[in-house]
Amino acid sequence: MTPDSTRAAGKPRIFYGWYIVGAAFLANISCAFFLSSTLSVFLKPVTADLGVSRGVFSLLRSGEHLLYALMAPWVGTKLDRYGPRGMMVTGAALSAVGFLLLGQVYSFLQFASVRMTLMAVGHALVCYFVVNVTVARWFVRMRGRAVAISHMGHGVAKVTISLVVAWLLAFIEWRQVWTLFGVLVVVLAVIPVAIFMRRSPEDMGLHPDGDAGPEPRNATADGQGPAVRTGEEREPEIRWTRKEVRRTSTFWLIILVFGMVDMGITGVNLHVVAYVSDLGYTTYQAAFAMTVIAGTQLTSGLLSGFAGERISIRKIISFLFLVEAIGMAVAVTGQDLRTIYLGFFLYGLGLGGVQVLEEVMWADYFGRLSLGTVRGAALQIVLLFGVCGPPFFGFLNDYTGSYRISFFLFITVLLCSSVLTLTIRRPRRPAGLEPAR
Repeated sequence: MTPDSTRAAGKPRIFYGWYIVGAAFLANISCAFFLSSTLSVFLKPVTADLGVSRGVFSLLRSGEHLLYALMAPWVGTKLDRYGPRGMMVTGAALSAVGFLLLGQVYSFLQFASVRMTLMAVGHALVCYFVVNVTVARWFVRMRGRAVAISHMGHGVAKVTISLVVAWLLAFIEWRQVWTLFGVLVVVLAVIPVAIFMRRSPEDMGLHPDGDAGPEPRNATADGQGPAVRTGEEREPEIRWTRKEVRRTSTFWLIILVFGMVDMGITGVNLHVVAYVSDLGYTTYQAAFAMTVIAGTQLTSGLLSGFAGERISIRKIISFLFLVEAIGMAVAVTGQDLRTIYLGFFLYGLGLGGVQVLEEVMWADYFGRLSLGTVRGAALQIVLLFGVCGPPFFGFLNDYTGSYRISFFLFITVLLCSSVLTLTIRRPRRPAGLEPAR
């Protein structure tokens, strides 16, 4: 029996949105193979083998972010129009081929060419906001937990992947590890997405959250966070164009907050393993720092998702930015391994919650109907911020021989973002923009 046939005469036994969450969870695991946090474990062996500096190697990650940024508006528009299945299957297949080809490269030019073409394009078509937008469309009341559960795929992968890669590199060369990733992408992403992924509940004659009627209102009286109330009706959602959404101050303020933070996240993710190993610890001990970060993301993301259904999202995010800043400060000032792990534990605690609630914030503030267009327009600019992070950390380390200055600047950014988040307000409907029918 296929999931499409689970609908009985009325309400399905299992809301189909949870199949979407399951497929998104698996896709997020495969997406983690491409991330900076995974690439950081390969940084030392690849740069040594291919003869490039850390700064030059970091430019590769910036180039991938730039390509992703250029593609984001187009991907978002197509996602709203055609849905995710064809796009995600194509992206996962391209990524799988790219991973297999990485197992055959013997120069940095070849390595960069594969990452910047097949893998970067594939990642843009299947990962991050494509998955999150799709999940957010299927839920309103339970949006926080749904996004959090699907996002746990990232956490599960990141908890294990750094240690597994560090362990594999003790027995096989780095090229063979990439080949293994290619096979796993087919199993985790291509097949489940092709079977289960759908665009929206309305396409299947359903309502968000599996409700029997129109979705309930999901905002408090001040418009700053969801608080479902019995008997309330949700205000009609509207469709936004890129031009209309760019005229709102909310759009630009959210971009500023998360764009600044993304600069630091991309830099830390790529260089954290090298940072810890530069302090004199083994590759395995250094990789465990990434596992600590990812492990706390698992629980904090889920808890924050539930909290975001009841409490003002901007207040939770502001608090979590403070937790991240404290964690980074502890990690950078500590010298013994336990203190470093404690710092990254706190950093991951804040990071996991913010990553989930950022997606919930976009969906709550701008609605479901044009979420791909809105997220694509925003992500393009946020990623341009992120482009600067990896080379900034890398070249500053090449020049000073230390990551400490970069890390302290990131702490400052987190503190500023914590304050700015509290000023974010729900956007006003542009004049003449009518609710969607």
